[in-house]
Amino acid sequence: MRRVVPISVSVVLACLVTEVSAAQITEMERKQCRDDYHRFCGEYGLDSPALRTCMNKHGHSLSHGCIEALIDAGEVSRAEVERRKRSGH
Repeated sequence: MRRVVPISVSVVLACLVTEVSAAQITEMERKQCRDDYHRFCGEYGLDSPALRTCMNKHGHSLSHGCIEALIDAGEVSRAEVERRKRSGH
């Protein structure tokens, strides 16, 4: 049983490290989303999953420049942005 716990912890840590490195913020996101971040989600850390959830929640209110930066960074697809525009969300 003791051997299972360290392996499980290692797997979880590996997943977290992969997730954090995949979510690094680009320079364009920093520049274009700065005001949106402070307006809607400033209480969350820049590399936190909560920030991603918050920005997603406020997607309909984000500036055009921020949305374009998020698309360029691969955070959201243009198709998803267009789908949300059509649905009003």
